[in-house]
Amino acid sequence: MTASHLAPRTGSEAMTLFLPQSPFVQHLGIELVEIEEGRARLRMPFREELVTVGAMVHGGALAACIDIGIVAAAWAGERLPEQLRGVTVSMSIDFVQSANGESVDIIGTRLRAGRQLTTCRVDIVTTGDERLVAAGGGTYKMG
Repeated sequence: MTASHLAPRTGSEAMTLFLPQSPFVQHLGIELVEIEEGRARLRMPFREELVTVGAMVHGGALAACIDIGIVAAAWAGERLPEQLRGVTVSMSIDFVQSANGESVDIIGTRLRAGRQLTTCRVDIVTTGDERLVAAGGGTYKMG
């Protein structure tokens, strides 16, 4: 199979291929759960390496989840830019409550997509009862 057969045809396909190959995403243990037009759901399983104290998930790990959620939501769907690259240009996060010994789901939603800039919202909820842990958003530049 040649490289051209492995080239993604949609943004969702690009995310499906990219996430398992990203060393940082793999370091956090993040997996893609589902992806559809303008929306992506990912999961970061609880691991002792991600705690700050006791069983509390570190805020830095949660902030990284916001960033990865922005990326996934920006790429989610049919849209595929000519160049397969991009960068988060701004990001904010509000910590609502802690995740203690719990896996979290990252729910990214694309709010607006311009020619190059995409605005996204991300909610981080506990897996299972979907208790809101953090919320944030940002702007992503494609291409």
